[in-house]
Amino acid sequence: MTTSGTRIPAAPITGLYGALVKKFATKMFGSVPESLGVLWHHQPALKASMSYGQKLQKWDVVDETLKTYAHMAVASMIGCSWCLDFNYFMARDKGLDLDMAREVPNWRASAVFSPLERQVMEYAEAASQTPPTVTDEMVEPLLAALGPAGVVELTSVIGFANMTTRSNIALGIESEGFSAACGLKPLAERPAVGSPA
Repeated sequence: MTTSGTRIPAAPITGLYGALVKKFATKMFGSVPESLGVLWHHQPALKASMSYGQKLQKWDVVDETLKTYAHMAVASMIGCSWCLDFNYFMARDKGLDLDMAREVPNWRASAVFSPLERQVMEYAEAASQTPPTVTDEMVEPLLAALGPAGVVELTSVIGFANMTTRSNIALGIESEGFSAACGLKPLAERPAVGSPA
């Protein structure tokens, strides 16, 4: 790994598009995340991922809270500290309940989530297993609560979360402290694998 922890050193973000990206990042985070420099090595891949992520944010069949919890559940299970921290940070901007969002890594043991929220996070984890462990029994209550379009949207969010979390892990991209920088409480700890929830 490089001295910063990433497996690929960050590239200088240059040019007109680079200036726009840095301006947007600084406005959102207060600084330019190092991860952008890593992804800058392949700008078409960066643009495609950003474009899909922005389109996904506009979908509104499923409540934003449920989609955020699903993404955070995937990030926690896969071990992507960047995505987990980023989604917790973004929960503040989306007006979500931050005390609940911080509990997502420990959702099985936490008493703060509704049955539907638990079903969403269970589904997100099952869809993220290799191979996936989704069952008909998991989908039935989601279909009843969200409808067919909602289940498709939720599944697409989970798929995108898997792409970003697994890519970040492979590249060695870790949390850059977004939530800590804006004074959010630390995230709940995920129980060790094999420990009782």
